Amino acid sequence: MSRRADDNPVDRHRAGMLMRAAIEVAEATRPHPNPRVGAVVVDPEGRVTARRAHERPGEPHAEVLALAEAGPTARGGTLVVTLEPCDHHGRTPPCTEAILAAGVERVVVGALDPDPRVAGAGVARLRAAGVDVVVGVDDVDAEELDPAYFHQRRTGRPLVTSKLALTLDGQAAAADGTSRWITGPEARRDVHRLRAAHDAVVVGAGTLREDDPRLDVRLETFTGPQPLAVVVAGDRPLPSEARLWARDEVLVVGVDKHDEVPDHVEQVLVPGRDRPEPQAVVDVLADRGVLGILLEGGPTLAGAFLRAGVVDRVVVYLAPSLGMGTGIPGIAGAFETLGDRMEGRFRRIVRVGDDVRIELEPAR
Repeated sequence: MSRRADDNPVDRHRAGMLMRAAIEVAEATRPHPNPRVGAVVVDPEGRVTARRAHERPGEPHAEVLALAEAGPTARGGTLVVTLEPCDHHGRTPPCTEAILAAGVERVVVGALDPDPRVAGAGVARLRAAGVDVVVGVDDVDAEELDPAYFHQRRTGRPLVTSKLALTLDGQAAAADGTSRWITGPEARRDVHRLRAAHDAVVVGAGTLREDDPRLDVRLETFTGPQPLAVVVAGDRPLPSEARLWARDEVLVVGVDKHDEVPDHVEQVLVPGRDRPEPQAVVDVLADRGVLGILLEGGPTLAGAFLRAGVVDRVVVYLAPSLGMGTGIPGIAGAFETLGDRMEGRFRRIVRVGDDVRIELEPAR
């Protein structure tokens, strides 16, 4: 006999808690170009019996892994999953088949899948088979688990985020180039979490020369894979002893080949006069299956990509300090008249230690 909806142990309040648990188990994964997905199984008595995430392309999806882990306890129970289950054959069988075979009575879906191969078909298949399907959970935005995936499926373009660390009066560095450290340790750890959520971290050649960055994720809880490190290079020589060259996954995108770069580092030539065109850089990464791009490299890179209109989000870390004068601004270029400014909307403002993190979405 089917359990009545008001008897289901997963009420609205608990559905939110379970959806957050499904999000949490998937946050550290990066299966791109597949979506980041987490799933939790609850037995008919309300006990959580499994929680799993999709780890890598070509491997079983989160729903299949969670149901296999739950075993017989899934029958008559509830599956909470961050993304609509697929109903098509790809590199793995449809998740809807595993759900129906497990005898799950209810499925709580965080967000519908914008991929045209799914796009509601998974929910329709489950409902046609008599499964109670709930889409959306109050106060939980499941899309924020993997914004790059949703953006790419809807627009066909990678999600490009520009990160800036500034004093309260907008200075990225002092006039002599010193910038370590404008923000505090909590904000710097948050930047590593930001890196971990992206497929590629991009800097300009100037940042490579001046800061000698590694562009890797250095968190105790992080197990990889590391994001692709990308250097956007013009016609000036690059440092031959940069720490970045010791990494495995490094790509130089330039207008000329650089002989000083080690042989194991791949170089791709793209259009541009003295430096690559931003759209060309994005296209190179998109062709490699990159869904999320993080720009970390300097005022010149930030200004070029913003003015080219390829930036979708800006993350600014503001320190509680003042430069007390004109040093090096966060975005290079001239602000000639008020009409030149870029409009946008604030997406989120939060405290990170002593600093403030502001997320801006430029208007298009």
